[in-house]
Amino acid sequence: MRRSVLPFLRSCVPAALCLLATAAASAATAPDTMAQRMKACVACHGQEGRATNQGFFPRIAGKPAGYLYNQLVNFREGKRQNATMAYLVDHMSDAYLREIAAYFSSLDLPYPPPQTTHAPAQTLARGEQLVRHGDAARGIPACASCHGAAMTGVAPAVPGLLGLPRDYVLAQFGAWRNGVRQAAAPDCMGDIARRLAAEDVTAMATWLSSQPVTKGAAVPAGDAGKPPMECGSGLR
Repeated sequence: MRRSVLPFLRSCVPAALCLLATAAASAATAPDTMAQRMKACVACHGQEGRATNQGFFPRIAGKPAGYLYNQLVNFREGKRQNATMAYLVDHMSDAYLREIAAYFSSLDLPYPPPQTTHAPAQTLARGEQLVRHGDAARGIPACASCHGAAMTGVAPAVPGLLGLPRDYVLAQFGAWRNGVRQAAAPDCMGDIARRLAAEDVTAMATWLSSQPVTKGAAVPAGDAGKPPMECGSGLR
């Protein structure tokens, strides 16, 4: 029995070694580009950082570079809680985090169609009211006053809110309300989240996730006007 196996092993081992050598050569010749380095990111955030409009992974392609950089720093410093993100950026320098942010910010790619359809008209109306006009009686500014009239963000550090999954938006408001997500002081989003009623957050997330994105680029800071409140993360 032993002698009958030896010929098979003699023919198999060289083939296996050849495959290993080929794989090693392929790995060694992989192009050293940001796209290649960011393979770990797109495993969750989707090809080229586009994500989808489902689940809890936000789109990062085309977001303002300053915003992306701030979030990477926040994950590294524990101001945002995600074990995978914290592990990935734990030993990265500020300079390299800026490179990552600049790379994804430069990707101007199509957005998926709106996630939410057939939502109740009353919910949509309340959500649009808060997004476009806020609630002055409760000291809640309009989302559009910081994130831009088109809700596609304001350079260099304010993200767009369209094209995000409804559940992701809900989760982020909950994280701000509970102090799990934080930003540099004064943390304006944490303050606003604690002023909003749960049904208002639901209405806003529902309306935002029901809107198409026809223009994805963030507007320049000078075109957005003065923000309604001071934010430590650098609105403008």
